[in-house]
Amino acid sequence: MVHDRGSAEADRSAAPDPHGSRPPAPGGAGPWLPWRAATEEALYGPHGFYRRPEGPAGHFRTSVHASALYAGAVARLLCRVDAALGHPRELACVDMGAGRGELGAGVLAALPAEVAARTRAYAVEIADRPDGLDHRIEWCAEPPERVTGLLFANEWLDNVPVDVVEVDAAGTPRLVLVREDGRERLGEPVGGEEAAWLERWWPVAGEEGLRAEIGLPRDRAWAAAVAGVERGLAVAVDYAHLADARPPFGTLTGFREGRETAPVPDGSGDITAHVALDACALPGARLLTQRDALRALGVTAGRPPLSLATTDPTAYVRALAGAGEAAELTAPGGLGDFGWLIQPVGIPHPLGEGDTASDTPSGTGHGAE
Repeated sequence: MVHDRGSAEADRSAAPDPHGSRPPAPGGAGPWLPWRAATEEALYGPHGFYRRPEGPAGHFRTSVHASALYAGAVARLLCRVDAALGHPRELACVDMGAGRGELGAGVLAALPAEVAARTRAYAVEIADRPDGLDHRIEWCAEPPERVTGLLFANEWLDNVPVDVVEVDAAGTPRLVLVREDGRERLGEPVGGEEAAWLERWWPVAGEEGLRAEIGLPRDRAWAAAVAGVERGLAVAVDYAHLADARPPFGTLTGFREGRETAPVPDGSGDITAHVALDACALPGARLLTQRDALRALGVTAGRPPLSLATTDPTAYVRALAGAGEAAELTAPGGLGDFGWLIQPVGIPHPLGEGDTASDTPSGTGHGAE
């Protein structure tokens, strides 16, 4: 069974654990590296996890895999962007961290024919193009530049590697170093831009054992992705936390063969951590929960009327299944708590009026990978 990325983290213990719950491994394995460097190699190196032939879906399940309703909602969002743009001759749909292209294929299938005919779909992923993918999807290692349309990043930022810090006995945040077998030790004190980011977004100094993940690389990655949108909308969807509710011992974890595991940077499994979406947000952005975003896009979990079972039993069963899938996508404590960071670029906000990212407490995303 493939683990649902939307429910595992809700079951994780909140007990203090300054050493990250990783059992000691016998012997050494490779050099001591900061977690960011070790994760980069483990996920994206020549033998990295995201280059494995089975793809991410072989190890965990995202909203994309949970239901076709998700791709349908993104298709409706793309149609709203299309209308806000005045129905351009070419409409981009960029899927960041595309896995094996499942979302892009689902969106194209769900679009009205007239919109699909104008849509240029891109799947951005480091792995090779999968066999049998819809020929209309362009496979690329880097996002296209100066597009007009929608850039959608579903569970991409959580896999942008970050450094982990831990407060030592003197109250000083230090980089956590790790070996390929998962063993850790403390390194140098954090300084420079990283220290400034911690002070602004995730203060931890003082209490021994407190941990944090430095989200600066994610802030920069998101800013670069948004910069590629000339007009339209950029959306990042991830399990997240905000400044008033940072987890005191961090969120770094792993997934392998359908199970949540200790994070071990050997390429055999995923390594991920929740995203400080409020730090990523650019001016004009808004944060919503997935539950609110999907409801605004027509995904509801209401049961069909029982009368339909009599008049059209097949439609009733189909509607009942859809309601169950919608309930999973919007469930509190799971996928519904994911954060949606919505960044308009030269268009009105496509989901209506709401709070800006700087003042909303929503989008805390307590789901996990």
